[in-house]
Amino acid sequence: MIVVLALFLAAIPARAQAPTGPLPPRAGVEVQQPPKNLIKVQVALVNTPVTVRDASGAMVHNLEAHDFQITDNGVTQKISHFDLGGDPISLVILVETSSRIEPLASQIRKTGILLTQTVMGPTGEAAVVGFNDGVDKLQDFTSNSDVIEKTIAGLQLGTSGAELYDAMAVGVEMLSARPEATADKPGRRRVLLIVSEAIDDGSTKKLGEVLRQAQLANVTIYSVGLSTTRAELQSKPKPVARPNYPVGSVPMPPGVPATPTSEQSIAPNIDIMAAAVWAVQHIHDAVKANSLEVAAAATGGAHLPTFKDRSIEKAIDEIGGELHAQYSLSYTPTDAGASGYHEIKVSVTRNDAKNLKVRARPGYYLGPPES
Repeated sequence: MIVVLALFLAAIPARAQAPTGPLPPRAGVEVQQPPKNLIKVQVALVNTPVTVRDASGAMVHNLEAHDFQITDNGVTQKISHFDLGGDPISLVILVETSSRIEPLASQIRKTGILLTQTVMGPTGEAAVVGFNDGVDKLQDFTSNSDVIEKTIAGLQLGTSGAELYDAMAVGVEMLSARPEATADKPGRRRVLLIVSEAIDDGSTKKLGEVLRQAQLANVTIYSVGLSTTRAELQSKPKPVARPNYPVGSVPMPPGVPATPTSEQSIAPNIDIMAAAVWAVQHIHDAVKANSLEVAAAATGGAHLPTFKDRSIEKAIDEIGGELHAQYSLSYTPTDAGASGYHEIKVSVTRNDAKNLKVRARPGYYLGPPES
């Protein structure tokens, strides 16, 4: 007992003299540096909206979870959440307010009730963002349909600019803050609905980096493509020459005038899904395909141009019908720590699968941000 007490008393001065701060490096010993590049990005849950249509184009509503197979980089995943059009929606309505779309403005202002009743739905919420030379948050998230309809009806046009990609980035950021899905709780479906031309003018963001963030945040992008050509045909002639299409619009061959017919005929010649994957993998490079089509393809949504007999109202109605009749599948990746591009493939395993057309997001990019 005396020996133990002596040892205890002897230890007290030693403790009292211990330095409070970090120990200085000893001479001749290399100081260990903190490890670099410890940035890790993990995806807790991947949500994949899936649209299934039969040979006639009608949506198929009688599939169950066991009828689907999902692979992530070739590895079959376990579906942790399955729903058919029932999960509540968080919606950001992104509307171009450029002076270029003035001939179409009155049509857009009448779409409020369609956006709330057909797209947002009775359990959803929505916010409104406008953009031209800048980006304006016109209305934050609300479940009050009257407020959203009033905001749409009161849209005011601004300058002729169109910072589309910057506006998309704002929309994705707003949606990223909404309740996130978990393995036990589905949360809200995050939907960005763009009503705009496929033109970007002046954005600091690139399309690819916006889409990469949209994929990681499980945001699905739908778009109603406004036709500048159609708008000009409906408006009175102006002395100001039409600006050239910047990056992100449909490029026209030399000598081919830009008309609704010619613009639409060019688009099918581009592999949009391949362009979407390329854009996410090369976020600093320009995208030459139609930006709205690429955004929709990259996130599992759809792009509906308002050419020919499809009006703005009809396009919005089609989008709402699809959103509330599509499947929502979620899974936790078995290799969530693997950086790089993760390819998602969704297939139907039922006997009549060969007669069905399945549309889903192609994948997502995982890893530290590029310099």
